[in-house]
Amino acid sequence: MKTIAHISDLHFGTEDSKIADGLVKELQQLQPTVVVNSGDFTQRARKSQFRSAADYMKQLPKPQISIPGNHDIPLFDVFRRFISPLGRFKNYITDDMFPRYVDDNLTIMGINTARSLTWKSGRISTDQIDELQKILSGLPKNHFKIIVTHHPFIPPPGQENTGVTLVGRATKALKIIEQNNVDLLLAGHLHQGYTGDIRTFYPSSDRAIIVAQAGTAISRRVRYEPNGYNVIRWEYGRIEIEVRRWEAAESSFTQAGKCVFVQQEEQWTLQTEAAATGPVL
Repeated sequence: MKTIAHISDLHFGTEDSKIADGLVKELQQLQPTVVVNSGDFTQRARKSQFRSAADYMKQLPKPQISIPGNHDIPLFDVFRRFISPLGRFKNYITDDMFPRYVDDNLTIMGINTARSLTWKSGRISTDQIDELQKILSGLPKNHFKIIVTHHPFIPPPGQENTGVTLVGRATKALKIIEQNNVDLLLAGHLHQGYTGDIRTFYPSSDRAIIVAQAGTAISRRVRYEPNGYNVIRWEYGRIEIEVRRWEAAESSFTQAGKCVFVQQEEQWTLQTEAAATGPVL
């Protein structure tokens, strides 16, 4: 069984040190196969914030897959925003804008969706889609394939028509993702955790692709729910997505819910959903 710790939206500059320490302790005990960070390492892309984020990530288990978020591009430093929007991210976190983790049966691929021309929205470029096709088509069919973006592909339940910021060119990217049998999409950005099937928002899709959104792991900028992250466990034919949320009374992360998806005739279906899990589409 492979274990993926999916964290997101650390927003250093607004971090809660107690929660941050709790996450380090928990992940050091968990020792996941890989730690995935789906962006927004900083609040305002300042050097001090990136240094803190880099030092923090060094405390977490490795290997790691890290991609930037829109907050990792300077907002008020206009010159840097357009001349070197991700210069500090590349210097302090990673200069790999197409990071990958590959082992005998698992592939995780990160895609940068942050753009300097927008404040909070993001998109996948046509060049990235071409590269995605090239990489995915060369993978063994039996690999469990995960794509990581900062911006989500589907909105939270009940917010379909509220202008939620979704990743641009999603429909075009999904054609490649679907054709190459990607199983799971991870993202953050909204500070809301939820799980679903891509077909609930893209009914023309022919196969189930599971979505797991992570809330903000350690930032004080919470929305609608406590700080949290996901623990994803996979083995052939089964995906378990456990939501871990901060319990202030216990000063620790606790299980807030769990979804289990099983694969039948190459389609993923929801088998069980524990009470108190994040919304499931």
